[in-house]
Amino acid sequence: MAAMDFDLDSETMEMCEAVTRFAREQLSACDPFDPDGFRDRWMRAGRQGLVGTIGPAEYGGGGLDAVTAAALMESLGYGSTDTGFCFSVAAHLFACLVPIVRFGTDQQKQRWLPALCSGEWIAAHAITEPEAGSDALRLRTRAERDGDHYVLHGEKCFITNAPVADVFIVQAVTDPTAGYFGLTSFLVPAGTAGLKVTGGYGKIGLRGSPMADVYLGGCTVPASAMLGAEGTGASVFSSSMGWERTCLFALYLGAMRRIIEDTRWYVTERKQFGVPIGSFQAVSHRVVEMTLRFESARLMLYKAASGLARGSDDTIAPALAKLAVSEAAVQIGLDAMQVHGALGVIDGGAETFLRDALPSRVFSGSNDIQRNNIARSLGLAAGHRTRRGVPRHE
Repeated sequence: MAAMDFDLDSETMEMCEAVTRFAREQLSACDPFDPDGFRDRWMRAGRQGLVGTIGPAEYGGGGLDAVTAAALMESLGYGSTDTGFCFSVAAHLFACLVPIVRFGTDQQKQRWLPALCSGEWIAAHAITEPEAGSDALRLRTRAERDGDHYVLHGEKCFITNAPVADVFIVQAVTDPTAGYFGLTSFLVPAGTAGLKVTGGYGKIGLRGSPMADVYLGGCTVPASAMLGAEGTGASVFSSSMGWERTCLFALYLGAMRRIIEDTRWYVTERKQFGVPIGSFQAVSHRVVEMTLRFESARLMLYKAASGLARGSDDTIAPALAKLAVSEAAVQIGLDAMQVHGALGVIDGGAETFLRDALPSRVFSGSNDIQRNNIARSLGLAAGHRTRRGVPRHE
């Protein structure tokens, strides 16, 4: 059996080091949120190639596979303390560019990808609704055919990048009787009559990532705006989720690595009773557990990324990676706060990291839903008979 290689190649390592340096120097946090500052940093990230990493080279993208893309996202999360901004970049890449690359026509790719890869434009994926979060097949947004156009009516909520987006991927129902095959995706430019972005949200974490609601009131788009065939919207969304649950969460690997390093430094410098607190077993074991969670989650994420790079349709590995990384991130945040004591509950690295980590258990499919999906894939769904632990196929 061939040995498993856990190391990135030298070219990827060089790119990762460059991304970390760039993020430290150019992508510092901006609080309170400033739309102009956000756009300026986005353009800088575009010139660095970060907002187009997985786009095809012929459209100005990096043409990178999932493993390399994950490595760059990890470096971005490690270098920048603004995890929210990094989250917006990743949502643009994996929830929007991936489906355009996979399902877009040549004309759609030519129209959208160059500006999306360069940083000139920003994308948002609009699927969540007030009555349809985890249950994505209960969407109420409708798209009705009217000659060579579609007319969209509905409401979307909690849409990342909505306040700054230049184009939206909108999921709508074209056939209410078709279930999974009743959803269709559309590319809708910002400013289209009938599309309105409203308000914004104050969030516990990821504050550098703008979020708002999107209303569609008689929003008319040509049939050529359909992304993929009619009825393939669920497939478009599912394909993006595999990448998002893997490569986006690599950001948290980088942020975890940064907070663990900061915590290790702190426990060797902070003294109580005349000795560094890291010499106390309760503290040292906590740091070891932080390291264990990080390393374990990292292995699972890169296993999932390797599958994506090979073209695997496995849905379990990305879901497991999402679970492992998000649960590890939250616990590492709690541990970092505990170790830092009073410094952990005032404005600073530990509390900021924890606030940014908490939403990770909710977005991209809540962790409870991920467990349900994994159980179903393992043949553990109600009524699914098994014999000696092996699913029966009848």
